[in-house]
Amino acid sequence: MTPVNLLLIAITALVSWMAFNNRALADRLILWPPAVDRKRQYDRLVTYGFIHADWSHLIFNMITLFFFGGQIERVMASLTGSYLTYPAFYLGALVVSILPSYLKNQKNPNYMSLGASGAVSAVLFAFILLSPWTIIFVFFIPAPAIVYAAFYVGYSIWMDRKGGDRINHSAHLAGAAFGVIFMLAMRPEIFGHFLAELSNPRFSLGG
Repeated sequence: MTPVNLLLIAITALVSWMAFNNRALADRLILWPPAVDRKRQYDRLVTYGFIHADWSHLIFNMITLFFFGGQIERVMASLTGSYLTYPAFYLGALVVSILPSYLKNQKNPNYMSLGASGAVSAVLFAFILLSPWTIIFVFFIPAPAIVYAAFYVGYSIWMDRKGGDRINHSAHLAGAAFGVIFMLAMRPEIFGHFLAELSNPRFSLGG
């Protein structure tokens, strides 16, 4: 059982659904830099991750979190002996992944961001660090996790520079980096495990 991950999914789904039908709630939870900067509503650095733009945005993030978050929760619990490590990791990922966007747009009243994608990226890249050759499915296309990671990072950097698609690629990159750094800070020897796995390809299905 992975009670914390399932609880995060349930809360995110419920709050997102409520925000779909309540514009005032969505406006209060979304990351809007002037509200943080002028009104000191620092909770927005976390709450933005519990609302989504639409059902497809929500479902994609929660399916990814379901398949990989539970495994990371179990690993973190076994390494630290506490189920508090995973929620601290997830909430920390929400904050860290949005910080570059917030700082860049701190005075921009036209900027808003929402969705759990940054934290989900942290979870996914923590998993990739542990199992780089696991086969994962991206839009029903199978690929080794490490290959997906390379493509994901490259595409996110390119689209972040290009812009124009209303997706916060900066949050994806920051979240991915946080996932790797958190795992290595928790157990530095994981890097050795990653290198050993990388040099010995063994394909298996993830999820």
